[in-house]
Amino acid sequence: MDNLNYGLIGNCRSAALISRDGSLDWCCLPQFDSASVFAKILDQKQGGSFEIITKYNYEITQSYRANTAILVTRFSDGENIFELHDFMPRYHKLSGKYNAPPEIVRYIKYISGAPKFSVQYNPRLEYAKGQTKHHVKNNFIVSLTSNVQYDTLFLYTSFNKNHVIQGEEITLREDGYFLVCYHEKIFRPSTEKIALELERTKIYWLDWVDRTPTYKKFNAEIIRSAITLKMLTYDKTGAVLAAPTTSLPETIGEVRNWDYRFCWIRDASMVIKVVSELGHKNSARRFLQFIIDLMPDKDEKLQIMYGINKEKKLTEKSLDHLDGYKGSKPVRVGNAAYKQKQNDIYGILMDVIYEQLNKFSNDIENGEELWSITKGIVWIVSKHWQEPDKGIWEFRGEDRHFTFSKVLCWVAIDRAIKVAKIFGKHRKIEQWTAIEQAIKDDIYAHAWNPSVDAFVQSYGSKDLDASVLLMESYGFIEARDPKFVSTVKAIEKDLSNDGLLYRYKNEDDFGLPSSSFTICTFWFINALFKIGEEDKALAQFEKLLGYSNHLGLFSEDIDFKTKRLLGNFPQAYSHLALIECAINFSKKHTEEKILETIS
Repeated sequence: MDNLNYGLIGNCRSAALISRDGSLDWCCLPQFDSASVFAKILDQKQGGSFEIITKYNYEITQSYRANTAILVTRFSDGENIFELHDFMPRYHKLSGKYNAPPEIVRYIKYISGAPKFSVQYNPRLEYAKGQTKHHVKNNFIVSLTSNVQYDTLFLYTSFNKNHVIQGEEITLREDGYFLVCYHEKIFRPSTEKIALELERTKIYWLDWVDRTPTYKKFNAEIIRSAITLKMLTYDKTGAVLAAPTTSLPETIGEVRNWDYRFCWIRDASMVIKVVSELGHKNSARRFLQFIIDLMPDKDEKLQIMYGINKEKKLTEKSLDHLDGYKGSKPVRVGNAAYKQKQNDIYGILMDVIYEQLNKFSNDIENGEELWSITKGIVWIVSKHWQEPDKGIWEFRGEDRHFTFSKVLCWVAIDRAIKVAKIFGKHRKIEQWTAIEQAIKDDIYAHAWNPSVDAFVQSYGSKDLDASVLLMESYGFIEARDPKFVSTVKAIEKDLSNDGLLYRYKNEDDFGLPSSSFTICTFWFINALFKIGEEDKALAQFEKLLGYSNHLGLFSEDIDFKTKRLLGNFPQAYSHLALIECAINFSKKHTEEKILETIS
């Protein structure tokens, strides 16, 4: 089955996708949201790629080096064997800062025999909008475009540069390398220096994973997902990307193709909550600073999303010259959703602020600023919670009173009260408690529909929505409350399709969704676990893990019929929910083992 069989490499500055057979098919330099230099994933002919080509008798296997973001593709015909170690350098410098240059290293490790391969090196700069020309110089190959916008890319290699650019066969006798750089190097690289970069990057990731707790069940899946989330954080500002790609479609041949190389407040806050639970509080600290920097005015309303460098305007446009993934047009850059109003973001942000203050209250920076943000959020929510919005799924039609948005408005006030208790601001608590109760009463009065025996998508509707499964996770309702249990059952009956969940089934701006939104299935599994159907939840979880690609990575969506991965990839949302589920099962497993030991 044709699938998103790619590995992700990255260094918290940018990222790249490497196909199962070692082709570099997507990368933007010098940072995540820059124009692409390789984009074969979006156009097989024009997009540009960097391919390692062997004869048909070579078997190709691929895996990550354990507990790292280093991707190893192994080529073997039995006697002649070599490995391709792909990574983007990241490690501590003597100054204490990180070295994370806009570079891709392709280290060729000789194993045995006299393996032969050729290279197809074809970068297409600036989204392949104009012609890219290649020039062989003394120390490097430079690729240049100037038709639309001037840009350059440099390739350093230990192999014959003319053979590389002409695609001639290379016989491997010893280790070698390719180094793709956005900037020309001051000091000429060597195989020895590149091998050192590989070791330093390996040690960085091993150290990072070593600071992550070890779980008794699903530890490998948790670690791989955690590394993936780390690669989707932008070190410079603390932003967290939804995904490193644009325009990978939710359904092949349709127009649900969006640019996800931005920081959604909702996605990022959920990621940070999970990452901090794994013990990585520096990521949480940087994200909180990102939010503080976005809110200079006390009455400034948050956008739902921002650029990774805090840009507020994310103008959406189409790249009509690109065919799109599997012919799925249009290819979009920018995202018009930044203009949308979504009231849930305040609750999600307040939840992460409270979590950080609660966990790290003795080691928290910017306490005064966080208290100002808390008061500002309460002021905004108290003024606007009764208004309709676009909801979590960003409906582009009319605004509605979405249940999830109302619940998260309640969360905003609930967590603000908890923050007030931490800071000893008792006079605010009584005032805010009245608002909290008013929102809760409103939800019970208008979101519960007795005819379907469930909390519904929006006030006055009969439509079900997977997002209401989070009511329990956020503490709005108890897991064993009959209303929540019956909501879970109703959602299973209406939205489950062979164990995969629709977000919703009512038609949206683009018709009925035909793929499962991956995170919704994880939410459903968690809900089953919480209401006591733990064996069923575990079986569903293990089945869902089987739908990942060969490296354990998930995209945004899964096709109901074929189970192929769809949508932008890899998706932060999917991996944070995987971690939450896996931790629940692991904790349950640990508790059971303790009880067995006691008895």
